[in-house]
Amino acid sequence: MVICGYVADALWPTLVESRPLLLISLSAKNRYLVLVVNNVSLVWYYLIGTLRLLLPDPFFFLIGWFYGRAALRWMERRTPTIGSFMARLEHWFERFSWPLVIMFPNNYVCLIAGVARMSPAVFITLDIVGTLGRLLMLQVIGDVFAGPVNSFLGFVSTWRIPILVVTIALVAFSAFGEFRRGNREMDALHELEEVADEVALGHEVPGLHNDEGEPTH
Repeated sequence: MVICGYVADALWPTLVESRPLLLISLSAKNRYLVLVVNNVSLVWYYLIGTLRLLLPDPFFFLIGWFYGRAALRWMERRTPTIGSFMARLEHWFERFSWPLVIMFPNNYVCLIAGVARMSPAVFITLDIVGTLGRLLMLQVIGDVFAGPVNSFLGFVSTWRIPILVVTIALVAFSAFGEFRRGNREMDALHELEEVADEVALGHEVPGLHNDEGEPTH
């Protein structure tokens, strides 16, 4: 999925016009979904968009499920700029777990849902509902701003080659920088094991409870 995201970010100036469904198959970022929604069949938009958006969610849910508190500390260490946001999510999840999964079915919420031992069936249902809602919202945005979107696509079509050179260079520079810093996604998964060794598993995660109201461990 990481590699597919790199490919999409590098080649989107040409894929958005020639292969829009392939673009959102590689990466279902909001901007790509808005750019293609008016130029593809809505059936394929919802089918591919839903599957691609849902694809990483079970992995983060299972990481939270199996690693518990260590997974939270790992995520906070991995993305320190949102550490305080993660703490607030942990606090809110006890009272607003269902609305949070529906409204924000992102990596962080899926991880916390796993830590809280939310019922997998409930999680999957809420995740699908939230993902469909997100796609509907982006469809509406694409419709409301169809004029500006089409103008932007016309600009991209006119200047495709120069823009493509820039996007490929940016992705290559970013990937090389992550490689040199040892900040690759697979390295992050190895760090999870290290964090698990540091955390005293079995302690309660403050504010997090499962669907039966019992504290998570």
